[in-house]
Amino acid sequence: MPRITIVARVVASAGLLAACAHPTGSTSASSNLATPTAATSRSALSQARSAPAPSPSVTRTPDPGSLPQTTARPSGSDPQFAMRMREVWAAIVAGDTAARSSFFPLGAYLQVKAISNPAADYRDRLIALYKLDIRALHLRVGSGATLLGVDVPDGSATWVTPGQEYNKGSYWRVYRTRVRYRTVAGKEGSFGIFSLISWRGQWYVVHLGPINRTPGTGAITP
Repeated sequence: MPRITIVARVVASAGLLAACAHPTGSTSASSNLATPTAATSRSALSQARSAPAPSPSVTRTPDPGSLPQTTARPSGSDPQFAMRMREVWAAIVAGDTAARSSFFPLGAYLQVKAISNPAADYRDRLIALYKLDIRALHLRVGSGATLLGVDVPDGSATWVTPGQEYNKGSYWRVYRTRVRYRTVAGKEGSFGIFSLISWRGQWYVVHLGPINRTPGTGAITP
């Protein structure tokens, strides 16, 4: 058979095989790899923008009363203490009884006190008196009064050890803190906080008014 005829038949056979492998109207394996177009890119970008962002993880601050006491000495210039005192002041001006985060934590009181039912004492005595004292202070300073400052005599603080004040734990305690304010009429005044005690290096209110008073009444520390 002539050489030219053989080559022609080989070429024809190759063409027939290619036609069988990829019939008319189909795409080859290489054409199945999608080539991004401008429209495709815009669509993907649109979907990415509209997709919800992942939720940020929430870090919860533990209740300080659930943690153990430390010997860290508190300071009246601490920003956290200043924030708690602003909460107390807001409650006084509003005549509200909130600002519980400014009060000595219940969990800490349970760790400190060596009495039969510290939870009941906390609720029925300490918190009850705190609410009455806030109302009494509201009647004095009035609505709209401005907080000028809170002066804590940190140098006079005492480390109270177990066995004192019916305690099984320890804390720092300070008397004679002064709260300064100005009324809406422009008159300046002040009142005392009977005692602050510490938990983990932070001052908290424990007795806003004096301990000795007529039962069931609010009182103001001079």
